[in-house]
Amino acid sequence: MKKLLTIIALLGACVAGMAQIKLSVHESATGEPEIPAEIFGQFSEHLGRCIYEGIWVGPDSSIPNVNGYRTDVLEAFKALKVPVLRWPGGCFADEYHWMDGIGPKENRPKLVNNNWGGTVEDNSFGTHEFLNLCEMLGIEPYISANVGSGTVEEMAKWVEYMTAPNGSMAELRAKNGRKEPWKVKYLGVGNETWGCGGDMTAQYYSDVYKRYALYSRNYGDNKLFKVACGASGGDYDWTRTMMKNAKRQMDGLSVHFYSVEVWEQKGSATVFTPAEYYNILAKTVEIDEILRNHIAIMDAYDPENRVALLLDEWGTWYDVEPGHNPGHLFQQNTMRDAIVAALNINIFTKYVQRLKMANIAQIVNVLQAMVLTNGPEMVLTPTYHVFRMFSVHQNATRVPVEYNAGTLMSETGRVMESFSAASSRDAAGAIHVTLANPLLDKPVTVELAFDSLKPKTVTGEVLKAAKVNAYNDFGKAPAVAPAVLKDIKKSGGVWKVTLPPASVAVLEIK
Repeated sequence: MKKLLTIIALLGACVAGMAQIKLSVHESATGEPEIPAEIFGQFSEHLGRCIYEGIWVGPDSSIPNVNGYRTDVLEAFKALKVPVLRWPGGCFADEYHWMDGIGPKENRPKLVNNNWGGTVEDNSFGTHEFLNLCEMLGIEPYISANVGSGTVEEMAKWVEYMTAPNGSMAELRAKNGRKEPWKVKYLGVGNETWGCGGDMTAQYYSDVYKRYALYSRNYGDNKLFKVACGASGGDYDWTRTMMKNAKRQMDGLSVHFYSVEVWEQKGSATVFTPAEYYNILAKTVEIDEILRNHIAIMDAYDPENRVALLLDEWGTWYDVEPGHNPGHLFQQNTMRDAIVAALNINIFTKYVQRLKMANIAQIVNVLQAMVLTNGPEMVLTPTYHVFRMFSVHQNATRVPVEYNAGTLMSETGRVMESFSAASSRDAAGAIHVTLANPLLDKPVTVELAFDSLKPKTVTGEVLKAAKVNAYNDFGKAPAVAPAVLKDIKKSGGVWKVTLPPASVAVLEIK
């Protein structure tokens, strides 16, 4: 307890006098890149209740659905403007054989999901169900294909089945109810091949990748964007090897990073101390350094900036909620997770010259989910609200910002900024600024400064809660929901905005 009190006192000392932030928005900057919508990408895996009950209940379910897809979840996805969805894994992808998931459902073989809880997978949700969902909602599909236990021929035929306008695979697709090919842009050639996707070295996988990618063809006017499996966190040697050996054959290289302090003891999603709160935040912002270092390596091998970096798995990972299958990775989602999401998204905007996609794990009922379901009930999580609020950055032009924030030091000795911001300009000319105040005990007043702009209006939306461990639960009024940000004032031509402790906000400036 003495150590905890010392750390909390240290945190308080680090932020003393930092309740005032001057945020300079450089709206006159030119040559800034567009923030890809795919930075707000999502990830869905055959894991726990992500697919079954989360997205898919089947057309005969008593839960309201549209052709088997949950109606409430569909509407939530629409409001979220989901740009891209990765599927079917994850570790599941490298044990998934796509032909098991096509044709009449009664004829589809069952398999045991060895990676995630030993659940029996009936393959009722397969290629048609996934791609039709994406088509229905205007989502770009991101297929993660089987390298770990699959063959080159299997992957090649899957690409042909999905995208070829004619030929034997197109005929099989038509026999199964789909005459026209789908549009499939993103193809992940393996997943975590350093671990559950094959336990390979980078040197070995770089050769495997080139072989599998070679036989994944473009059909008709469908052009694949081929993504090579990249590093776990700060494994920079993996990136160096892949860029050296396979940069000409890949369009993108992935990286995975989870905000986990100790894998063997991840901690509770809802019960945590102030010190544990800051530990997770300080861990999550390590992604800034990780992205910067991977990009530096890619820049050295690819100065033309042709190969994109994709952070196609990220997010918090806590102990499973009591009473749930440990292999199903169901966790609650609090205001702490909303702040984690906001910090990450703001960081991502700094690197969009190279970083072209990020996929939070996962979209429903698994890890840092957007949506949680319980039978016929559904709740929107605090993280969902951040993604919806911050979606103003999708396809907008980045606007540089500067601010004079102090720092926090976590119990683990990591240092992070005590404030976070990012900005963009949309097609209509409006400037949006996304903000996060991670301080548990201090409101922050932000003074806005511009190069030459004299805003006529500044409006905002804020996400906050009575407690930082508040979450939205089934059958109860939401404990965490967005509200109008009222504490916006103009004095002497200067706009000032006050953020409550542990809060997230978005401003619209016109």
